[in-house]
Amino acid sequence: MHDLLATYVHHLDPFAIRFTETFGIRWYGLAYVAGFLCAFFLFRWFVRIGASELKDSQVGDFITLCAVVGTMVGGRLGYMLLYNFGELVANPASFFDVLGGGMSSHGGIAGITITAWFYARYTKTSWTGHGDNLVVVAPLGVFFGRLANFVNGELYGRPTESAWAMKFPDELTEVVETATGREWKYPTAQLRELATTAGDKAAGLPEKVDAAAASALAEGQDPHHAVVDLIQQASLESPAFRTLLGEILTPRHPSQLYEAAVEGLIPFLLLLAVRLKWKNAWHGILTGIFFLYYAIGRIAVENFREPDADHIAGMTRGQFYSLFMILVGIGFLAYGLAKKRTNQLPA
Repeated sequence: MHDLLATYVHHLDPFAIRFTETFGIRWYGLAYVAGFLCAFFLFRWFVRIGASELKDSQVGDFITLCAVVGTMVGGRLGYMLLYNFGELVANPASFFDVLGGGMSSHGGIAGITITAWFYARYTKTSWTGHGDNLVVVAPLGVFFGRLANFVNGELYGRPTESAWAMKFPDELTEVVETATGREWKYPTAQLRELATTAGDKAAGLPEKVDAAAASALAEGQDPHHAVVDLIQQASLESPAFRTLLGEILTPRHPSQLYEAAVEGLIPFLLLLAVRLKWKNAWHGILTGIFFLYYAIGRIAVENFREPDADHIAGMTRGQFYSLFMILVGIGFLAYGLAKKRTNQLPA
């Protein structure tokens, strides 16, 4: 069983629909759309059962603001500040390079929280009441997003010998520290040799690799990413070459699936059950539960995920930033218990 699953090489296409070689509808984009649609319909349901101070006509505007300003802007800004601050300072325009990837769940949560506060102030409704409903629907967005991470083959786990281990070709872009500095874990020359060894398993691949490398060098760029793109594309198209590539890759935890369950599906089901059981719970209680659960769950599941940034105080950045969410969660619980505010339904 271990040998069978440990040789699985990830080969899912990040495009749901591909119009050209580099343009199409990606699963990652659809994940956001699915999350926003679920939030819209769930919020309308909460309004109808008396679990929200919003009017039915306000739901669309509220979800749109939280989606665009909170999730998208907050998620992107959070990533640049928490994980890529040096690039933001050196090139502020990199913030708008959303197609290059980079979103932070911590940033998205902060963005939604702030957006909901401004909306509550403007409409003179309960900020913590809106928050209690947002934390029910937000985990669904996390769930879809983590599934999209898995489809993309990114943010994979640490090496493991478990029976469900998988191999991810994105490992070819990893950098390692050596005595002479930072180097590619899989040197470009090694990938060129792999392409040559492939033979009929990937016909014409060596010539494509040479052409891509030459083009990158002519433009003054490191050819590694261009070569990796060709290797990964050949892996998608040829099962035989995929098997050959798998021989050099590392079996890893599919941590994206762990995160989809721990950070997304489980808190959604848990908080939905609480919401339906206590539709008029004191405002802030559900929000506090969410922050505490998410922080503890994220800290735990990060132990299976390959760190994608330098550690802070011996912890991954995801774990370190989650510590502050515990304090936020305690704060919301204390507020809810102190104020004992419940829904004031619109006329």
